[in-house]
Amino acid sequence: MVDIERLYSDRAGKMRKSVIRELLKVTQDPEIISFAGGLPNPNSFPIDDLEGVVDSVMKNYGKTALQYGTTQGLKDLRDIIAERAYKDGIDVQPDDVIITSGSQQSLDTVGKVFLNPGDTAIVGLPTYLGGINAFRSYESNLTGIPLDKDGMMVDVLEDTINKLMKDEILPKFIYVVPTFQNPAGVILSESRRKKLIDIANDYDLVVVEDDPYGKLRYDVPHIKPIKAFDDIGRVIYISTFSKILSPGFRLAWNISSPEISRKMIICKQALDLCTNTFTQFIALEFMRQGSMDLHIMKICEMYKPKRDIMMKAMQKYFPEGYVCYKPKGGMFAWPTLPEGIDTELLFLDAIKQKVAYVHGKAFFVDGGGARCMRLNFSYSTDEQLEEGMKRLGNVIKEKLEKNKVVL
Repeated sequence: MVDIERLYSDRAGKMRKSVIRELLKVTQDPEIISFAGGLPNPNSFPIDDLEGVVDSVMKNYGKTALQYGTTQGLKDLRDIIAERAYKDGIDVQPDDVIITSGSQQSLDTVGKVFLNPGDTAIVGLPTYLGGINAFRSYESNLTGIPLDKDGMMVDVLEDTINKLMKDEILPKFIYVVPTFQNPAGVILSESRRKKLIDIANDYDLVVVEDDPYGKLRYDVPHIKPIKAFDDIGRVIYISTFSKILSPGFRLAWNISSPEISRKMIICKQALDLCTNTFTQFIALEFMRQGSMDLHIMKICEMYKPKRDIMMKAMQKYFPEGYVCYKPKGGMFAWPTLPEGIDTELLFLDAIKQKVAYVHGKAFFVDGGGARCMRLNFSYSTDEQLEEGMKRLGNVIKEKLEKNKVVL
């Protein structure tokens, strides 16, 4: 029998399973109401529209759509993405755009391009678990910066960078999910976005802006991306079709300076040669037909009432003493529970009552988040949202009673 463990690289030995991916296995029981996955609602998928789009692609571009493509991505698709990004305030040319196999590929590429073993990157407390896993896979150290209702606390960020530099540690980049943050749901204020750029300029750092949820706005007008305030090419902007069209397409993009783009293209060549050409043509044709903006409006009209149901149910069923900012967009609520609760341990009780979530520790690089949980409101039916929050509230109250916590 092969001693396969002996043959693994040191890097492979340090790789860890995704907490969320493992939780999704547990929640396959159809009786479980799951708020765990960051899943778009399948009823939002424009199936009827896409049937016509696919027919059009096969009829007009079939031989090209079924062939290998360029590493950087379909030129016409990059053109239309650049045009849309320009309307959002980003100064961009089509050659600055790379089409990727999901935004996770961009995160992995950032890690591969910038991180040596032992290097330091800065992330939020909490931050997106996929970013944590991508960067840690390159044996880096992650330093966390706390968030409040206005996103990453940039004063703490600057103090932290100064402390690191006193220890002769210069971070490589700052990773942020500034708009409807995953998992916390908060928005980095415009003043902090500008200050973040100033800090990056002062300390000669790259900013990695992950923006999968920016178009899912319910109570706020358009929010300028951090990249819109970037005058010298420090920001790598990442976004995706997963939340506004289909996660199954595994189709996303990044925008960066010509220097960074060239290096990321070389890196992608070794990863997968090119992104799925067929789905690129589908996304292109869907946007050419003028369907995207109307479709995003329909998604928001579907998700906003679900957000409201979850927040009202939280008020109704959760015990006193919890804190949860009402998300103004995105797909997640992020309650912090009263003292005496560890949501990682509570998960076992929740599963027994047929309800699931992601515990807060999964999103913290410093071991924090024990009292937090991430709840997805986009996927469940309205009835499941109400019933699931009722079950979860009962689980929390029973645990507090068992622990004899006085609120």
